[in-house]
Amino acid sequence: MSIVVGMNPPTEALALEVVVPAYNEQAVLATSVRTLHAYLTAQFEVPWVITIADNASTDSTLDVATALTYELDRVGVIHLEEKGRGRALKRAWLASSARVLAYVDVDLSTDLRGLPPLVAPLLSGHSDVAIGSRLASSSRVTRGSKREFISRSYNFLLRRTMGTRFSDAQCGFKAVRSDVAAQLLPLVEDTGWFFDTELLILAERSGMRIHEVPVDWVDDPDSRVDVVSTALADLRGMARVTRGLVSGRIPVDRVYAELGRHPFAPATAPSFFGQVVRFGAVGALSTAAFALLYLLFSTFMPGQLANFVALLITAVANTAANRRFTFGVRGRSGAAVHQFQGLIVFGIAWLVTSGSLVELHAINPQAGATAELIVLTMANLLATVLRFVLLRVWVFREHRHPAPAATADPVVDPADAHSSNLTLEPVTAP
Repeated sequence: MSIVVGMNPPTEALALEVVVPAYNEQAVLATSVRTLHAYLTAQFEVPWVITIADNASTDSTLDVATALTYELDRVGVIHLEEKGRGRALKRAWLASSARVLAYVDVDLSTDLRGLPPLVAPLLSGHSDVAIGSRLASSSRVTRGSKREFISRSYNFLLRRTMGTRFSDAQCGFKAVRSDVAAQLLPLVEDTGWFFDTELLILAERSGMRIHEVPVDWVDDPDSRVDVVSTALADLRGMARVTRGLVSGRIPVDRVYAELGRHPFAPATAPSFFGQVVRFGAVGALSTAAFALLYLLFSTFMPGQLANFVALLITAVANTAANRRFTFGVRGRSGAAVHQFQGLIVFGIAWLVTSGSLVELHAINPQAGATAELIVLTMANLLATVLRFVLLRVWVFREHRHPAPAATADPVVDPADAHSSNLTLEPVTAP
């Protein structure tokens, strides 16, 4: 690897390094880097540099990049003899002295106005990794239906097969704290397009906080990415990382112990009286929701079916609310079992309420929706009391006693860290 840098090396502690990976980008590189340089100059007062990572270009990309280092201050170049975006980012980031490491695609498909909110939580120490998301509800994205379908399918597959929580693995707009990168990057094996996904999976499994920023993104019509081959390579990468995590070959536990954000100790369980009050509040809302849903469904469903559907919907929501609010259970651990047990309780409650309908129509075969609603509401109140007893003595019985106190890792709030407003001393020209 040969290195070309600007004329005057930075003399201040570097806060941010933005890497621009480039492979055969002689046509757009100069314009993009000038645009990025102008934006950073206008919007950032922290010490920053731009590094062009030329990974084995066969055209004049390296010559263009070298010329930019003489034209613009705070711009440097590294040149790699081997191809691969992941390889270029890994080399550039591991060689950097900046506190926060970022990268943007050379085509600047992502609006640069997303850059300050991307790096601010990392500069403050509030988050560990930050990603731009094209799939957030407030993002504005322009791209073809084929790439949209593949992107959403890929991220859906990641969530369902690997349990990931981040929304967009492959947006070319990411940042990471240097101390986190120093621990994670040696574990990342991919050197191509799967690099981003692998880094995020390992970060999440290591207990890192991943901050997501909705972005505006416009597809580059001249993109040379082979979507099909890239997707196949990503699937192979997912299988490899899964094997590594299951076998313990990838030591995320060690990183978690050193840098991971450990969860807070479970909250002290409310007293019996507190549980009754909270359960009553949840039950009242559930009963009101049930009544509204039943009235709605009974307009186009038979009474028994309307009762079943309305009770099922409110039962799932009721179990989730009582799990968190009434019994103080947090996190996803055991949630599926609790919902399964909650459905059994729902079945019992359904027998109570449906039995009331059977009894009503046995007494008065001409009973209308209003009478049904009155009877079902009373039956549902009885079923609510039964639900509380079963939830307390069966479903959440292990959470009835206060958990032992534990010390949680401190979390810095961005509002308390003035470094997050990007107003450190200005950097001198390198």
